[in-house]
Amino acid sequence: MKTKFIIVLFLAVSAIGFSQKQELKSATKALKAGDFIAAGEALKTAEGLLEAADEKTKAQYHFLKGQVLASSAGDSLEKIEKAASAYNKVIEIEQAGGGAKYSEQASQFLQTLRQSLVQNAIKDQNAKNYKEASDKLYVSYKTNQLDTTHLYFAAGNAVNAKDYDTAIKYYQELKTLGFNGITTEYRATNKETGKTEPFDSKQTRDIAVKSGTYIKPETHKSESKKAEIAKNVALIYMSQGKDEEAIVAIEDAKKENPNDASLMQAEADVYYKLGNIEKYKEIMEQIVANDPENADLLYNLGVSASRLGDNTQAMEYYKKAIEINPEMASAQINIAALILGKEKAIVDEMNNLGTSSKDYKRYDELKQNRDDLYRSAVPYLEGALKSNPDNIEAIRTLMNIFYQIDDPKAEEMKNKLKALEGGN
Repeated sequence: MKTKFIIVLFLAVSAIGFSQKQELKSATKALKAGDFIAAGEALKTAEGLLEAADEKTKAQYHFLKGQVLASSAGDSLEKIEKAASAYNKVIEIEQAGGGAKYSEQASQFLQTLRQSLVQNAIKDQNAKNYKEASDKLYVSYKTNQLDTTHLYFAAGNAVNAKDYDTAIKYYQELKTLGFNGITTEYRATNKETGKTEPFDSKQTRDIAVKSGTYIKPETHKSESKKAEIAKNVALIYMSQGKDEEAIVAIEDAKKENPNDASLMQAEADVYYKLGNIEKYKEIMEQIVANDPENADLLYNLGVSASRLGDNTQAMEYYKKAIEINPEMASAQINIAALILGKEKAIVDEMNNLGTSSKDYKRYDELKQNRDDLYRSAVPYLEGALKSNPDNIEAIRTLMNIFYQIDDPKAEEMKNKLKALEGGN
């Protein structure tokens, strides 16, 4: 009796195996014919018998499932993700069982899916459809979680889409994964052109150098993205009115890199946006002390000093910035603005004068002071135009100054302004 039972069970298993193979064969045939519905139905039938199948049959089933889902996915990110999951399952099964019949093709199909997602995400990003770009990049990351750069870019697009809850979720996931975004680039100088060029790998670069066509091999590592992420998280919290969380986010990042200039800048930016200009200035001064030849930092200190009402200090910072970078138009324009800001007090006094001889004398003195003020602002405005010739506001301000002090350059500025404004 026991022997008969074993024989019956064996026959039943054989029948199941035969049925599975028939369904998978039908799915393959339908897939080749482009009949995704029929292929899907055949796979549904095979799925119910999958538990008793051997590893080879399971791999084939997931391989076909991935193709059916990918072929019929259209714009469905859910189907694309399921297709990728099926291909990954193929690779997992064959690696565990020592097989390799479907893995190579599954890997190729998986790569094609990811490339399509990224290309479409780039199109969405260029069209400013940031939410769609973020969703596609996140699915691409899910298809291969070793590639965390896609998660990083998904978070960035979520920020641009103002989908802050999603952005925070992705950033927190990056933090948990220990993501830093540091990449290594291998470069060498083209002997013929003298230009430095990047290579896709160290091996390729070294071969090019060995051939003699390239010289001066270099290896460059990009900066960590942790500071940028911490700053974005902090700014998101601020936009949500969560100021304490914003500061905590920065402080947490600083524990790992306490003297990181970009992190300190991020912290300063947070305090700046919170309106705590004193704290902003304190941090910026610390950064400048660590990097005294950084013109951008000096300029930012000038801005903070100006906001604090300390225009004398602001002027010093702007002038130091220009000493380091003579072409910094923004600093030159701000100096001119500080100078011209003194005009109001002079004009107000002029307007309040009477008609006595003493008042007329005082008026002439004030007019001379105002003209001197105008003249002292001119070099900075002209300096700004050297690096940015199409700065309309600088041109308009110079035109008005030249008219006030009877300088013939006024007509030149007038013509420039007309040309830039389309002759209006």
